[in-house]
Amino acid sequence: MLTFIKAQAASLVASGVDFLVTILAVELFGLWYVAATVMGTVTGGITHFSLGRTWVFNASHKTIPTQFLKYFMVWTGSLLLNASGVYMITHYGGVNYIFSKIFISLLVGIFYNYIIQKRYVFK
Repeated sequence: MLTFIKAQAASLVASGVDFLVTILAVELFGLWYVAATVMGTVTGGITHFSLGRTWVFNASHKTIPTQFLKYFMVWTGSLLLNASGVYMITHYGGVNYIFSKIFISLLVGIFYNYIIQKRYVFK
C-alpha cells in the first residue's frame, strides 16, 4: 500500500510539472494544445521516471539504460493515450483542453501507467 501511495504522490508531482508546461506553452507561447500536451507529457515523464526509480520503487540499484528503455516504451503508450485523448475530448466534445487533460491524465495514470510500471519497468 505504501508503494501505491508513493506512486500517486510521484504522479502528482510529475502531473504538476506536466500541467505547468502545458498551460504555459498554450497561454504564454500560443502553442496548439496538442503540441503543448506532448511537451508537458515529456517533462512530466522525465520527472516521473526519476522519482519512480529512486523513491517509489527503490530501483536505483538496477541499470538506467534497461529501466529507461522499458520506461520509454510504456511512456510512449502513455504519450499517445494522453495526446489522442485530449484531442478527442477537446475537439469532438468541445471541452476546454485543461479539463480534457485532467480527465485523461487520471484515466491513463491509474489504469495504464501505475500497473505497467510496477509489474514491468521497476519490477
